[in-house]
Amino acid sequence: MFASAVLVVGICLLVYRLLQVGKRDPRMPPGPPTVPLLGNAHQIPATGLYKQMREWAQQYGSVFSLKVGPSSIVVLCDRKAIHKLLVEKGSIYSDRPPSYVGHLLTQGDHLALEQMDTTWREKRKVISHNFSPKQLDENHFRVQESEATVLMTNLLQNPDNFYQDVRRYTASVVTSITYGFRASSFESFWGHGVYDVMEKWTSSMEPGAAPPVDVFTFLQYIPASLAFWKRRAIDAGKTMDETWAKSRRLVEERRARGEKRDCIMDSLLDEYEKKGWPPSISQHSFTNLLGEIVEGGADTTAAQLLTLILAFALHPEVQEKARAEIDAACGTDRSPRWDDFAAIPYVNCIVKEGMRWRPVAVTALPHRARQADEYEGMLIPKDATVFIPTWALHHSDTIYPDAESFNPDRYEKHTRLANDYAGSPDYANRDHYNYGAGRRICPGIHLAERNMWRIASKLLWAFEFSEPVDPVTEKTVPLDPNAYNPGILQAPLPFKVQIKVRSQAHEATILREHAEAQGFLKQYD
Repeated sequence: MFASAVLVVGICLLVYRLLQVGKRDPRMPPGPPTVPLLGNAHQIPATGLYKQMREWAQQYGSVFSLKVGPSSIVVLCDRKAIHKLLVEKGSIYSDRPPSYVGHLLTQGDHLALEQMDTTWREKRKVISHNFSPKQLDENHFRVQESEATVLMTNLLQNPDNFYQDVRRYTASVVTSITYGFRASSFESFWGHGVYDVMEKWTSSMEPGAAPPVDVFTFLQYIPASLAFWKRRAIDAGKTMDETWAKSRRLVEERRARGEKRDCIMDSLLDEYEKKGWPPSISQHSFTNLLGEIVEGGADTTAAQLLTLILAFALHPEVQEKARAEIDAACGTDRSPRWDDFAAIPYVNCIVKEGMRWRPVAVTALPHRARQADEYEGMLIPKDATVFIPTWALHHSDTIYPDAESFNPDRYEKHTRLANDYAGSPDYANRDHYNYGAGRRICPGIHLAERNMWRIASKLLWAFEFSEPVDPVTEKTVPLDPNAYNPGILQAPLPFKVQIKVRSQAHEATILREHAEAQGFLKQYD
């Protein structure tokens, strides 16, 4: 009888414990109701979580929480909370949550997914040094300027190919700086390689694209033959390894011929051969690091530039206002340069609004709380996953009035670059969150800001953009401002626009500047 009673009590305790799994601690931020075991896992969509996050923020508050099994997620759709936690308490919130899918992709060697450890610091140091404002404005600017003139010439000669030409531009800038090789065309290895990697990366890594394998770890043992998400991640990792291994091999073959170039990889290899290899960086990690630089410098910037072209075509009034400043500063004898930045402030507003209106990293990569913490009386459990829901934050009407509209005028008082606002304690005046926050902020922010301003200003100086016209009906074909690919990183799906050079004088200047750039770019062929 006693044994039976003990068994019943034991079963009851077990059932009770199981029913607690997935339950939200009442001290945590509010959120949607949970169910036993799953928590909110059943409510997380396979794609489009970034829009669902806005709905939850509207319903449960700007700081809300989710439960996925026993694990906790805290979402910060709130500028004050982001600053107080991720910026002021960066030592607590700068790790990443475990990612089984990410490990399949990268073998654990990727700056974006690594913990805040020695390897991460060494890699950040490499990127921060090579893409500092000083390096960019004294050394790398010639690559950016020269490739920008190539882009303008390509648009002049074949405007219908603008989508791939923009992607070629951003890839060529960063592969020239990183590997000493430029992309002469999008079809070349240096032109399309990074996009082959990132197309698979973004679909594999989107929150909700795989089951919660980091929580329910038994799912990791499902054979790849029975799990599409697993096959997709393994395939993405294979593409990544092959692409960045080939990139390194081409550099080492060039060096073996006695040909060194002014680029990051040559500089690092020379340094490591002289001083010794950093103990925290393996060969695979080093290969991936160089690839990561290209990933960050090409794909996301191309997506934002394509968003701007889409916005230009939809908003002729924005083009007109920008050209009033550009023409006053440059005339027709030269295209805009970086030293025109102060004289053409509206272009900076346009760039910021493009990044707010259609951010690339719609949910951003999540952070992890190293220890239990609290915010305004709400518990943030140890090991909680912490999200900056970029798209949801940018489309909050309480933060950005009339958030769905493309309106650069909202940034008239934001005259500086994004990095100045990201580092300011005045969190209420931050421009946008496309680069992240805290110690995990994008280390390529200075390169991206300069690339986008240069191209936006040169395109507006040189061309007129408008919605396409059907050649048969002669009617305007409306563009869809919401036609973006799914995934953790989003870009406009291929679209058509009309691109016309503004005058013969502009055309002559483009061709003259292109001829001057060709000589400089030969060193990267």
